[in-house]
This record gives sequence, structure tokens and C-alpha cells, in this order.
Amino acid sequence: MLGEQCDSIRIGPLGVDGDRRYAVIDEATGRVATAKHPRLWRALLQCASATGDDGVVVTLPDDREVAVIEAGGPLSDLLGRAVRLTDERVAGAVLERSDPLEVLARGIDAEFDPVLLELGQGAPGGAFVDHSPVHLISTATLDAIGVDRAEAIRYRPNVVIETADGTAPFLENDWVGAEIHVGQAVLRGTFPTPRCAVPTLEHGAMQRRPDAVRYLLEHNRAEVPDSGALPCAGLYAEVVTAGAVGTGDEVRIR
Repeated sequence: MLGEQCDSIRIGPLGVDGDRRYAVIDEATGRVATAKHPRLWRALLQCASATGDDGVVVTLPDDREVAVIEAGGPLSDLLGRAVRLTDERVAGAVLERSDPLEVLARGIDAEFDPVLLELGQGAPGGAFVDHSPVHLISTATLDAIGVDRAEAIRYRPNVVIETADGTAPFLENDWVGAEIHVGQAVLRGTFPTPRCAVPTLEHGAMQRRPDAVRYLLEHNRAEVPDSGALPCAGLYAEVVTAGAVGTGDEVRIR
């Protein structure tokens, strides 16, 4: 779903506190529902979730707000498939990921066999992250793609790192294996973030944007373990030291 912008967060061993702690599960398959398979699940990007004093609240496209534990019924109605929500990531949990090239070529409603992706292979515990606990992206990379700050949500980062004017894009590729000190937290880059069809889709009021991945196909194919050269933007990272991070904190790469 759409997330929330925070002035301060705490990064723990599982990643950002409260982030990706719940998932929507397709009752028919037992797989995690995600807009990575846009034909079935892109309507999730018309919903938003946020953490308040009373826990996680889901906002539906008609602006109704429901507690996350009560969201299964309304989401089933929206999606046209029976779903439930869970905060338990079972061993071997998978999602369905469409090839972005096929989505661009054949459209979001085309039927094709999705690739199964096991969740959280680089993350301890039960958070429903794609791989590593934390995801970073720089403003230099966003600027090169042509995405303004308001549209950074298309790439679903935990932390946006502001870089100086004139900084070369995709500098995150060089941070694999480096220690990244941000606020009180220390992270270590694992590998560049491969991109699916999600950035090209509607996000709430933001319209479809096919070029959100096409630029990466032409300018930043990076090596991803066990997957070859894929269009990438941003960086996955593991947590070395937990700590608080706030807007304006300095970032140091070592």
C-alpha cells in the first residue's frame, strides 16, 4: 500500500520499526499479495497504511479508515478476491513478481506467468521485506530518472538521501559492502535494488508512469546476486547498529 512520510524513525534489526509488519495474503494461494503482480493486486496502491497510537490503520480508496485487523473484508471486496491480513511471515513465504518488461510491452491486464520471489532472504525475523531490512535511495538517482521528491514513493524507500547538486546518479551501486552511517544507525549495503513494475503504476492520485522503469533499463542495469543484470535504483542494506534517524541527519559512507 501507500506508506507514510515520517520526520523520525527508529531502525532496528528488522528494519524500520513498524514497517512491513503486516501483509495481505491471497486465500486461494497462500501467497503474499503485492502490486508487483499488477493484474491482480494493483488496487492495493489506492490504499494507504499508517501507524498511530492505536496501531496500524488502513485507509481505503473511499477514505474509510479501518484497523488493520479488520481490513480483510473491505480489501476482499476491493480486490475481488478473498484475502486476509497477517503479522506472521511463515518460513518460505513468497510473492508473485511480474517482469517489468512484459508489463510495459503487454499492459497491466495481460496474463502471463509471474516469477515467485521468496521474501526476506536477507532479513532476520518476520518482517515482510523483499530482501534486506532497509532500502535507501539518493536524490541524485531520483533526479536522473526524472522523479520529483513527491513521487519518491513510487520506489518505496525507507530513507531518501539528499545529495549535492551535480552528484552522479546511481552512486548507491558503489555502496555495496560499505558501512552507511545515518543518524544513530549503521547499515551495510547488500546489493542494488532491482525494480519491478510497481513504479510504473498508479499510486493514489499519481498517474501511471511507464518511464519510471524504462530509464533504468537503459542506464542502470546492475548485477543482482543469482539474478544477473537487472534495472536497479537504490540500495538494499542490512542493519549493523540499530538507532534513531531523523530528517536532516548526516549520512557518512565508510
